[in-house]
Amino acid sequence: MSFGPRAWVQQHWDARAAANFMLGGAGAGLMIAAALAYPDSRAPVLLALGMIAAGLAAVWLEIGRKLRAVNVFFNPFTSWMTRESFAALLVFALGAAALWQPRPFLPLAAAAALAFVFCQGRILRASKGIPAWRAPQVTLLIVSTGLAEGAGIALYFTTAPLLVAWFGLAVILRAFAWSRYASAVQSPALVAPAKMLVQIGTVGVLLLTLMAFWMPDLALLAGAAALVTGLWLKFALVTRASLNQGFHLPHLPVRGAR
Repeated sequence: MSFGPRAWVQQHWDARAAANFMLGGAGAGLMIAAALAYPDSRAPVLLALGMIAAGLAAVWLEIGRKLRAVNVFFNPFTSWMTRESFAALLVFALGAAALWQPRPFLPLAAAAALAFVFCQGRILRASKGIPAWRAPQVTLLIVSTGLAEGAGIALYFTTAPLLVAWFGLAVILRAFAWSRYASAVQSPALVAPAKMLVQIGTVGVLLLTLMAFWMPDLALLAGAAALVTGLWLKFALVTRASLNQGFHLPHLPVRGAR
C-alpha cells in the first residue's frame, strides 16, 4: 500500500464490518416495524434479534484478539461503539422479554433498536479521517436505510395497510436522506448503488407500494427491492467509498544552495 497526498481506501473495516451495518441496521428496522404492525407476534422479533446478533458476530470476527472485544464496554462517554454495544444489550434484553410478553415490551425494544441504529450512524460520522463517513448527513442516511430495509422485511409477514404505509414513508425518508447526503459528498464508488437506490429502491418501490393497496403481493417485490438496494449502498459506503483524507505538505523543505 502506498501513502501520500493521494487518498487511499481504509483497510481496517472490510465486508465483516459492513455486515454489522447491513444486518444490524435492517434488524433494528424490523424490530421497529414489528412494534407497529405485530403487537402479538413473535416471529419478526426473533428474526430481528437474529439479524442484529449476526451483524455483531461478523464484526467480532474482524477483531484480531477476540477476547479484547470486552473493552468496547469501557468508554461510554467517548465512544459511539460503546454506546452501540449498550444499545444492543437493551435490544436483546427487551426483545427477549417481548418474545415472552410482546405488548408491554415490544415498543421498548423498538426504542432500543432505534437507539442502536442511530449509534451506527454516529460511528461513521465520528470517523473524521474519511470524508464519505464524517459528513453530518450520514447519520440520517444510516437510520432511514435501516427503517426502510426493516419495513421491507416485515412485509413478508403481513401486508397490513398500516405496515405498507409505514414502509412507503420510510422509503421516502431514505430518499430524502440520500438527497441531502449526495449534495454533501461526491464519491465515484457510490454512483452505481445510488442509481439503483433512486431508480429501483425509491421510484420503483413507491410505485409498487401504491399498487400493493390493490394487489398485495406486489408489496413483497417492493420490500425485496428496498432491502437489496439499501444493503448494496451500505456495503459500498463502508468498503469502497471509505477513502482516507490523504494529506498534503503546504511547505516543502528546500535544500539551501552551496
